[in-house]
Amino acid sequence: MNREFNPADWTEAISSKKRTFTLNFAEVWKYKDLIFLFVKRDFASQFKQTILGPLWHIIQPVFTTIVFLILFNRIAKIPTDEIPATLFYMSGITIWNYFSACFINTSSTFITNASIFGKVYFPRLVLPISVIISNMIRFSIQFGILILVMVYFALFKNYHVIWGWHLLLIPVICLLMAIIGLSTGIIISSLTTKYRDLNVLVGFGIQLFMYITPVAYSMNYLRNSKYIFWIKLNPLSSLIEGFRYALFGKGYIETASFIYSICFAAVAFFIGVLMFNKVEKSFMDTV
Repeated sequence: MNREFNPADWTEAISSKKRTFTLNFAEVWKYKDLIFLFVKRDFASQFKQTILGPLWHIIQPVFTTIVFLILFNRIAKIPTDEIPATLFYMSGITIWNYFSACFINTSSTFITNASIFGKVYFPRLVLPISVIISNMIRFSIQFGILILVMVYFALFKNYHVIWGWHLLLIPVICLLMAIIGLSTGIIISSLTTKYRDLNVLVGFGIQLFMYITPVAYSMNYLRNSKYIFWIKLNPLSSLIEGFRYALFGKGYIETASFIYSICFAAVAFFIGVLMFNKVEKSFMDTV
């Protein structure tokens, strides 16, 4: 028997007509199970059919630290602000890896998931959020290795670990890194639906960007350099320096630079959500 559908009986209405800037966290929360399903998928697929699997999360920062030790410490002899060189480089690499992974993975959200978006509805922000969470797992593994190396230096190298309020900065800095990585990533993702060239630029562009970020050197080293102004314009500079300060109680950190990074994260998030919401309505026509 045919039955007429009454709009009053509907439990949910899906429409592309919504305000350009909207954050429906209630709707995203309803799909929390889907978020964790994507997190599980991302983490499992990263090293599928590899021999070492998740061990690559450990091998990559360790080998990068060794390269930095040879190039920047032994050959270039760049000072490390009275922090053991191994800890200096490993800390910078650990927090940088988290940002770069968030940025790269979210920057291809629309292109890599076009087949899913075209078949079923769910809040599109679910996928970028799942990327941030899955990369946090990777960051936690690398951060754990960093802590173990710190313990080794404290026990066997007579390195004095400074405990204090600055440790509370660690979650704040990680959150800001996640917001900036998510925001800039979805901005690029929104643009790549029309301009595929950006997708090609992302890979080596982020590698070049690392060298204007104090990962392999400190801001103290550039204090009297004519390039210090441009390095300070990078919102990640104060966050990486702040991460080292939070861990070791040493380093170069300015309140003004830190506030600048917070403001940049807020503005980038606003622009990112604005562009993401605008593009998600029609990206299937161009992707």
